[in-house]
Amino acid sequence: MNFGRFTRLTVRRGKNFFSKNISSIQLIVTYYILMTLFALILFYLPIFRKPDVYVSFIDMFFMAISTISVTGLSTFPIDEVFNERGVILLEILFQIGGLGVMMISTFFFIVSRRKISLKQRQLIMADMNQPRLSGIVRMIRTTFTIILVCQLIGGTVFGIYFKTMGYYEHWTDAIFYGLYQAISAVTNSGFDVTGESIVPYANDTLFLVSIMFLIFIGGIGFPVIMDFREWLVYQVFKKKRQLPFRFTLFTKIAFLAFVVLFIGGTLTIFFLEKDHLFKNMTAVGQWVNSMFYSMTTRNAGLQIHDLNEFQTTTLMIFSVLMFIGCSPSSVGGGVRTTTVAIIGLYLISFLKSESHINIFGRKIDNEDVRKSVVVFMLSLLMCFGCVIFLTATEDVSLIAIIVEVTSAFGTTGLSLGITPELSVIGKLIIALLMFIGRIGMLYTLLLFIPKETRDLGYEYPTEKIIIG
Repeated sequence: MNFGRFTRLTVRRGKNFFSKNISSIQLIVTYYILMTLFALILFYLPIFRKPDVYVSFIDMFFMAISTISVTGLSTFPIDEVFNERGVILLEILFQIGGLGVMMISTFFFIVSRRKISLKQRQLIMADMNQPRLSGIVRMIRTTFTIILVCQLIGGTVFGIYFKTMGYYEHWTDAIFYGLYQAISAVTNSGFDVTGESIVPYANDTLFLVSIMFLIFIGGIGFPVIMDFREWLVYQVFKKKRQLPFRFTLFTKIAFLAFVVLFIGGTLTIFFLEKDHLFKNMTAVGQWVNSMFYSMTTRNAGLQIHDLNEFQTTTLMIFSVLMFIGCSPSSVGGGVRTTTVAIIGLYLISFLKSESHINIFGRKIDNEDVRKSVVVFMLSLLMCFGCVIFLTATEDVSLIAIIVEVTSAFGTTGLSLGITPELSVIGKLIIALLMFIGRIGMLYTLLLFIPKETRDLGYEYPTEKIIIG
């Protein structure tokens, strides 16, 4: 028997079986699982850790998932476990987890001028939650470059600023932690590698505004960044363009949802805390702090106060914002802003007795409305179920559990400090929430659906039922 021919035939059949039975979404999720295991292995290497420090397997596994999902929750003080090389490793993993496995790999394919196959384009489309293949490689090239430039410029400016303002004595430390803060903000990771998060900059308005801008860049969505870049190019060369530029409906809704949530969150936090935690601040300080928490709770996870100092009502608002999260096709998690926007628009259209959702001169497809309702309801039920389950397994307050669950699902990283105290079951539940929050509830559902589904080809008769 020709063993070589047999081997080639077996591999070819294996590839055919693999491609026919595994969807792009399942393959992408597999990549994230493998990256999590790879991160776990790297964390155990002595080169990235301080000597004579022991961390249990479950805690290191929790850390690996939190890193790849760019959540920011940790069961141990990072500054006591990882050295400076470990911090650099975290920054690299933030890029992979935040920007996506396929975006990083595709960018290197582009730089090396290697051809990108149709299958790779399909995987990119799945990883970045895009509806079509056209222009997707160009979007990756543009958005990756913009995000990387923002990180480098932001990190350099922060480093110079830290040294000038006296936050760090040495230039090396100032630049090192300046770059970390910039990368952490853009990728919305929120890990505390100093033991103080950004609490030392609580009264530094310029720094907080800059951090908010970087958080916005990472959380608004890659297609939105691409659209704004195209708009700027059009403004410069519009005399040479024959066709006028038009923002996509996704960009309009994502930006509108961001503005509404940002302003609504800022006003709510301001009026709840202006006579409480913010009472000793200036008017400018109160507004800046309110704006900061309205921004950071929707994915960055950076904090300038101990969250235990906030009122319970404010923490509930934080939980709502964390549950919503960022835009789709961004570095963040949660149910996503467009999901909530479509549900809100659906409610308005129902109250106005309109059969369709019409906005910005366009009609939203009914399939998108169905997906939004399913994603929102299942996410809400999942988080509610996890809260109920953790109240039975953990000896902590209810509000602390609610914050922990929504923070994990929104891949935010804010906590009332209960993460290290969680039981093994509790840590696994939070870890699962972080992973689902990163890949998205819709992809989690599609993960268990076969690649090809059978259409029955007929419909049953319609019958009305009583509602309400």
